Amino acid sequence: MSIGVIGAGKWGSALAFAMSEKNEVFIHSRRPRDIENFVSLEEILRCEYLIITVPAQQVASWLEANFVYNNQKILVASKGIEASTGRFLNEIYSKYVPDENIAFLSGPSFAVEVQKSLPTALVVNSLNEELSSSFASLFPSFIKAYTSTDVVGAEISGAYKNVIAIAAGICEGLSLGNNAAAALISRGLVEMERFGVSYGAKPDTFLGLGGAGDLFLTASSPMSRNYRVGLGIAKGQTQEEILAELGEVAEGIGTTYALHEISNANNLYLPIAKEVYAMLEGKRPQDSLRDLLSS
Repeated sequence: MSIGVIGAGKWGSALAFAMSEKNEVFIHSRRPRDIENFVSLEEILRCEYLIITVPAQQVASWLEANFVYNNQKILVASKGIEASTGRFLNEIYSKYVPDENIAFLSGPSFAVEVQKSLPTALVVNSLNEELSSSFASLFPSFIKAYTSTDVVGAEISGAYKNVIAIAAGICEGLSLGNNAAAALISRGLVEMERFGVSYGAKPDTFLGLGGAGDLFLTASSPMSRNYRVGLGIAKGQTQEEILAELGEVAEGIGTTYALHEISNANNLYLPIAKEVYAMLEGKRPQDSLRDLLSS
């Protein structure tokens, strides 16, 4: 099968590597890369199957400037909520791709481990079950691919877990201990499930690979960019200093700002996300800890 991967960062490159076990894979990014099977935008858009890894905060502008729909089957492999509008990715893509031709990838998946062919399990989420099954069949032998129709739940869990990962990094950076980390992650799971159910997501989604699985991974390892954002906040670094040190996108930051706006507009109780937002805006982590414990 011919697959086009849009985005040649770590995650896009890892997915291109993984999918090449069974398929012919081409890759494209905004900046030309001297890598195997790199093709132009025109060529990549002619592929029947597309995997898009464009970061959540750039998706709308990228689609507007570059995307031409030609009945392609799309798998969205980025995670986040648009900070400026509070839109989920499925809402952004709906302007360009019909529901029956789009799926969303979720589950625990550090790019560096995928590049090493280490085993994991992921979920392809789509309202079109035939499309989910088609994409699931393309994955390599070291990735077990499940399918689900809960697009909203997959999107929210994939985005929200990055915010909890920032909080977990702060917890580690402040040396608060294993008890605190376990309490934070478990309450984070409750918080993101409560948020998701309010949008019609299925509760079971948050106990599966895309929810608990991805959350446990991202909120427990410095391999996670969002976890490293939290470590930087604990050290007193500014957002600008943290991002300069990372040298790459941390989706949890934009999602935190989106959740702040959504919670204010809808009077939602999101205590961890609220405190992560406050710390990104300069609140002392010790003060946020005090407020979380007393709320």
